[in-house]
This record gives sequence, structure tokens and C-alpha cells, in this order.
Amino acid sequence: MLASVADVALRGRHLLRVTDLAPLEIGTILGLATHLKGGRVADQLPLLRGKTLGMLFEKPSLRTRVSFEVGMTQLGGHAMIAQGPDFMVGSRETPEDAARVLSRYVDAIVVRTHAHEPLERFSRAATVPVINGLSAAAHPCQALADLLTIKERFDTLSGLRLAYIGDARNNVAASLAEAAVLAGISVSFGAPPTHRPSETFLSHLQQLGKSHGATARAFSSPLRAARDVDVVYTDVWTSMGEEHLAERNAATLLPYRVTAELMSVAAKHAVFMHCLPAHRDEEVSAEVIDGPQSVVFDQAENRLHAQKALLVALLTDLRGMPV
Repeated sequence: MLASVADVALRGRHLLRVTDLAPLEIGTILGLATHLKGGRVADQLPLLRGKTLGMLFEKPSLRTRVSFEVGMTQLGGHAMIAQGPDFMVGSRETPEDAARVLSRYVDAIVVRTHAHEPLERFSRAATVPVINGLSAAAHPCQALADLLTIKERFDTLSGLRLAYIGDARNNVAASLAEAAVLAGISVSFGAPPTHRPSETFLSHLQQLGKSHGATARAFSSPLRAARDVDVVYTDVWTSMGEEHLAERNAATLLPYRVTAELMSVAAKHAVFMHCLPAHRDEEVSAEVIDGPQSVVFDQAENRLHAQKALLVALLTDLRGMPV
């Protein structure tokens, strides 16, 4: 059954974590993304005409920056970026001051930053929607694109199984797992004890997934985690800002490389996913990421469509949209 506009009140909201969205709201964004992806860009130009998106980036970006900028252009709006020394959350000026000023200039703000707490302070002071383009704690935009990609491949989300292999403590793993269990996808982590989610986070996932028939478990064996799953997912072994740990991580996570052997224990129809950028023959073999099971470039493209849907949902009342 389709939701009504009255059921989904997203206009003016912030998105800092996946859990800021209810399952119905996630479904609405995914449905809208599918609609926009299948439509003509020329027909979408009126949707955000006259709107401006501010993008504040402390961290390097390719997919996040380009997808948001292109998305706003295709929706008839405009995007501008401040980065590096122009914008440092909590150091050049307080998060609150920056948020109050920028809320008077732009209609929505994407922040790509380091620590999550200053982002929360920023959003509390902002009077326009704030979107987390990546923080140390969460990457909700990537998770929405991931769900869109999985749904395109399997035509459903509920009842699927996903294995996350490697560093299962990072922001991508956290947001993906939350989104997955809310959508009814069970998650298994394959990680060494040093890189597995905390018991507290696993309990959190279990609670989120309980009413959706989804579970979350962690295994030390990557083969056990990947057995019979529909999706195998990995990410780089060392996140931005943790480069000093690269040598240690490489030694610890080497047994967790996604290879053809590991993919062979997943379901025959399983797909391989990676949020990019990827390091071939480190966290994943070239044979897998460049092979027929890989959907990594569909994922990358879907950042554009999922974020366009998110922008429309946060900046309009969705009237005339398929919700």
C-alpha cells in the first residue's frame, strides 16, 4: 500500500543518522528515487527551482560532492561548496554560529566532517535541513543508495541476508546495518575481535530489526558470515583520519579480503558491494570487484538518485510525487 503525503512529513527535517527516518520514510525515499531515476531530467527542473544547497566539506570527496551538485542542478536548483580552511566545524567559529548564518543564505546544508558531535550541535542551531554527508559516526546517504541498489537487483528488501566483511566498526558499516535491519535485511558481520561491532551496537541492531524480522550477528570467520547471503559488502580497511593505523589494519584484516573463494560460499545470485574508493587486491580482489557479481558502479550512480529523492523530500511537501 502506498503512503500518503500526510503519512510522510519529511519537509524541514534533518538527516544525521539512518535512524532519523522511520521505515515508511525510508521506503518513500527509495520509491521517489526510483521514480526520479526513471524520469526525464527536463521534467524535474521545476522541483527545486530557486533553491540553494550549501555544501560544507572538511574531508575530501568525489561521489558525495559531485552527486549532490549534479542532483541540485537536475532538480533546477544550485549548489555551492565551502571546504578546507573556509569551513572547519567548531574551530574557525562555533557550529552554532556557522549554522545560524548559513541558514539565512541557503535552503539546505550538507556537512561532510570528522567528529559527529559538532555536527549535532550545528543541526540543532540550523533552521534549514542539515544532511550528514559523512561523519565519523554515520554515512546515511551511502546507506540509502545501498538499499536502492539492493532493491533494484532483488525487487525486494525484506527477507534478504547481507554480510559485511572487514572493518565492521566504521561509519559505513554502522549506517548500512541500521538501514538494512529497518528494511528487513538480516546482517552478519565477518570481522576480527578488534574490528567487530560492540555488543551494545549489535543489541541496538537486534532491537531495530525485531519488528521487521531481521537479525544481526558477528562472526570471527568471514566464510561463516558470508555463507548463503544475498549481498557481500566491504570497505577500505583504514578510514580517513586513521592513516596511522594502516599497517596494523592491513595485517589484521588480511584474512578478511573478499575473494572469489569467499564469494563462492554466498548464494549463487549474490552481489558484491563496495562504497568506493576501493583498493584492489587489498580489501577485495580485482577478480571480484571487476567481475560479474559486482554492482559497485550501480551503487555509485545511485548516490545521485537517492540524494535527489532526499532533497525533494526535505525541501518540498511531495505533492504530485508517487508516495
